Amino acid sequence: MPTYDYVCDDCGHEFETYEAITAEPRKDCPECSQATLRRKIGPGAAILFKGSGFYKTDYRSESYKKAAKADKTSEAPAKSSGDSASPASKPSSDGGSTTSKPASSPSS
Repeated sequence: MPTYDYVCDDCGHEFETYEAITAEPRKDCPECSQATLRRKIGPGAAILFKGSGFYKTDYRSESYKKAAKADKTSEAPAKSSGDSASPASKPSSDGGSTTSKPASSPSS
């Protein structure tokens, strides 16, 4: 149900209420009981979709998903067999780490 804002032209009382779209607008003010109540016209609230299933990509067909996956794999840069691992990432023969120590700068 949408929320509607009302204002009384007689006493200035403003309030909002939840009403069905098909409901007739209220006419009597709850504060002064005069029939000078009117529904305010405003930008309204946006519809909030919560939960899964509300993104445009959630309803893609399986054929579209397969084509998109194939495009992603074809765009990935191909690795040559010689560049399989850099020397810094290979373990050393002594079992220790091959990370190099930063060069020390001369102290002044």
